[in-house]
Amino acid sequence: MKRRVVNFLCGLEGAVKPLDRRQFLHVAAATLPAFSRIASAETYPARPVRIATVDLISNTVFPLLAANHLGLFKAEGFDVEIDLFPMGPPALHNGRVDILAMGSVYGVLTEFPEWKGSKIIAALSQGTPWLLVVRANLAARRGDINAVKGLRLTAADGPDQALKLMLVRAGIEPGRDLEIVELPGARAPGVSFGVFAERALEDRKIDGFWGNALAAELAVSRGVGKVLIDVRRGDDPDDVRSFTFAALATTDAYLEREMASAEGVVRAVVKAQAMLRADPSLARKVGQGKFPADAAELITRTIEREIAFYDPVITEDAVRSMNAFAQAIGYLSGPVPYDQVVDLRFPKLWVS
Repeated sequence: MKRRVVNFLCGLEGAVKPLDRRQFLHVAAATLPAFSRIASAETYPARPVRIATVDLISNTVFPLLAANHLGLFKAEGFDVEIDLFPMGPPALHNGRVDILAMGSVYGVLTEFPEWKGSKIIAALSQGTPWLLVVRANLAARRGDINAVKGLRLTAADGPDQALKLMLVRAGIEPGRDLEIVELPGARAPGVSFGVFAERALEDRKIDGFWGNALAAELAVSRGVGKVLIDVRRGDDPDDVRSFTFAALATTDAYLEREMASAEGVVRAVVKAQAMLRADPSLARKVGQGKFPADAAELITRTIEREIAFYDPVITEDAVRSMNAFAQAIGYLSGPVPYDQVVDLRFPKLWVS
């Protein structure tokens, strides 16, 4: 586009004989902004960027929601549509969405074997983002994973793989030593698993759940639950904190078509992460517009504890650990190089 603008102006200089050099430069100065706007319109798609998330009431994808609420996508020159897709990877694979936000980003492998055809472009939050919450009256100390024996737990599809492997590596066998059940209705359209599980705990349908920090905060604040295992804060028995991380993923095909849009999404999210780290109270402003009343009241203090994890950087160690976990659960056949998982054009954008 820039080349076409230059060619046009050069042609203008040659064709408009009466203009002297100074007059030509004056015309050029007046014309370039208009061409710049045309170039911008050509850079970004006419329709909004479609982003799917598997859970909307979540601290895990909160930087994405904050970027939208704070107008950071619009500041980049485009709109986004953020929708709940409990089955996010199929939606990405079949083109219903352009970008996927997941707390369990290894789930992309269910539709893109060996990571082929997909790329991760930024982290939303560092480390395995789930906590094990049990009923408040359970006689158990924080970190005592053996206290789950005999209990009835629930976990969302995908995150349940991390829970099961954590238990197995602690010498606890699901199905023999405890139950992990699927809650009826948990996969229904519009359902936020963490809030759904917290209500099931409150109704005594289960003894505990594996969920995000916001769901844990709800359970604790209502007096119905307590945190037994917080893997990112050292309660994990086998480095479970490195099993995964929350991230944005997309397809190679989308990056080939809409690289500028993908870059704009990442820039906006990185800005939102930096803004939340600088002023966690922004979480209340965002929460009041995005969450039910009870969740909105808790989001500020939840985010205050989470901000240390809001970092877009994806290290080679993080990818190596995630791939090792994916191999352990049968999602990956072997190691995959970093540059086949993460698009190397994006790390430069991770600096806010």
